[in-house]
Amino acid sequence: MDLESLRADLEANNQAHLLQFWDELSSQEKETFYDDLKNIDYEEVTGFFKQCTHDLEHAQEKVDDHLEPVPSNVLGSVTRTSPDLIKEYELEGLKQVGEGHVGVLLLAGGQGTRLGVPYPKGMYDVGLPSGKTLYQLQAERILALQNLAKARMGKDGVVPWYIMTSQHTKGSTQQFFDKNNHFGLKPENLVLLQQYMLPCMTFDGKIILENKHKVARAPDGNGGLYRALRKSGILDDILKRGIKYLHVYCVDNILVKMADPVFLGFCVKKKACCGAKVVEKTAPTEAVGVVCKVDGVYQVVEYSEITLKTAERRNSDGRLTFNAGNICNHFFTTEFLKSVVLEKEKLLKHHVAKKKIAHVDSTGQLVKPAKPNGIKMEKFIFDVFQFARDSDFAVWEVLREDEFSPLKNADTAPKDNPTTSRHALFNLHTRWITKAGAKFFTDDGERIPDIPSPKSETKNGTNSGVDKSQRDVEDAVVECEISPLVSYFGEGLEEIANGKKFIPPLVLYSSSEKNQSTITNA
Repeated sequence: MDLESLRADLEANNQAHLLQFWDELSSQEKETFYDDLKNIDYEEVTGFFKQCTHDLEHAQEKVDDHLEPVPSNVLGSVTRTSPDLIKEYELEGLKQVGEGHVGVLLLAGGQGTRLGVPYPKGMYDVGLPSGKTLYQLQAERILALQNLAKARMGKDGVVPWYIMTSQHTKGSTQQFFDKNNHFGLKPENLVLLQQYMLPCMTFDGKIILENKHKVARAPDGNGGLYRALRKSGILDDILKRGIKYLHVYCVDNILVKMADPVFLGFCVKKKACCGAKVVEKTAPTEAVGVVCKVDGVYQVVEYSEITLKTAERRNSDGRLTFNAGNICNHFFTTEFLKSVVLEKEKLLKHHVAKKKIAHVDSTGQLVKPAKPNGIKMEKFIFDVFQFARDSDFAVWEVLREDEFSPLKNADTAPKDNPTTSRHALFNLHTRWITKAGAKFFTDDGERIPDIPSPKSETKNGTNSGVDKSQRDVEDAVVECEISPLVSYFGEGLEEIANGKKFIPPLVLYSSSEKNQSTITNA
């Protein structure tokens, strides 16, 4: 060990405090800690910190005067597009899937801390009758999409699944998939990569010690994907497989459509290199970022970055001017991704997250702070929007009830919890079955009212009725679960449902699944 060289490097970057307990460490602890410290690029880390703190000083400056909504030539909507054109997009997407040109990439670096579980969120069971986890639902949707593309297009394309984990989740995620036989996917088509960790910093730029011989670290954000693709060699794997289009999404959305062919087809038809799927904001004060332009550049702006007056602005049709709610659901061509990974990743700035970070103080005592005492530095997946031009960018608006119900919190929280996620899936599947011609009845023969179509709940061009429709069915959720292996997005259910009467719970499994349920006819 060249301790003097390390000490000089630390002193040059104002981090000499990291060795304050060196003489108290065992030989093994010294060896491990030395290797850890030597692997940190202090000039790079302190540069990240300086950029972060500079941006933080200007964080309170509102961007209202620089803001523009998404241009109409870039924006498409499932509710304002003709059925024929949607079918055209769908066929284009299925064509690309069938030809093996599509991959999906999951952002799954977070732990289930807010859910109150000690394992990755993708392994969580929200309480469906089938007991399926988020990972299983998503794996089966990939299988269903491949089967759908083969049936419609006659081509047997493979959709590889890339999963970006973190240091905390990679091992348990791999074990989970291995234990469950990869849920029917071929092991070589399920590829894990790991995002990088950055040291946590105090507000005055000092790296925090988690204990006397370990630096406190945190994942570098979902925007760390681009660095991870380069460092891991996964970008090369994507290119070698002949993948042209990548669907990137976040693990916690129970309604996510894996490589949604309509979204893919829309982006491909527009010749976009970069795209975002969005939902319409339900209210001006909804705390969700919006896709828009700032000084002519595409980005996602958080609610806190604009004034209430701007958030409340409406168009002549009654819709919010800035209404494209970001749901972390994106499209990239691999050529665009390649240019970002190899040329532009270093241009992406880190963002600041103020956190309560456990650490040892100057006396060596462990401290668990009651309020934020430092920062974690992270990049965001959507920060690459800035590299797209109008002719290259696409935004596709979908119905929240059909495609977005995030799982963030335990059931002790009022929303975005296991119950709301489970009910969202039940409601979606109930609408699929009734649209296919079935009706639901109670045990005593009373007809259960159909769930209103989300489209019919809009008023004056806004979706002011969305929350109302959700509340109306909240207390009368029909327990209805349809395996992704039975239907990918509601197709093919007429033979099962048309003219039928069902008493819930109704659970539909495919013939290939074990533990099949019995369908109860009223």
